[in-house]
Amino acid sequence: MAEILNGNQREEALATLSGWDATDTSLSKTFVFKNFVEAFGFMTQAAIVAEKMNHHPEWSNVYKTVNVTLTTHDAGGITELDINLAKHMDELAS
Repeated sequence: MAEILNGNQREEALATLSGWDATDTSLSKTFVFKNFVEAFGFMTQAAIVAEKMNHHPEWSNVYKTVNVTLTTHDAGGITELDINLAKHMDELAS
């Protein structure tokens, strides 16, 4: 099982991300694309990455906007899995 990042670890990891908001237990970000097809394409690519990681986001899509929340439920907070998936999502969105 993945281990929760402590406060310092979480702050260091968050410094490597752009535009993600954090609570004690989750990361969140809103991605806005040009249109629905781009948003859906992003979700499709992110789903493939998430499946390979066996770490799945909580997300929703309305037209060109994708809202994402990442947390490691079985650990009860933010882990390295969340940071890694966030980085992959940022790369896919760029």
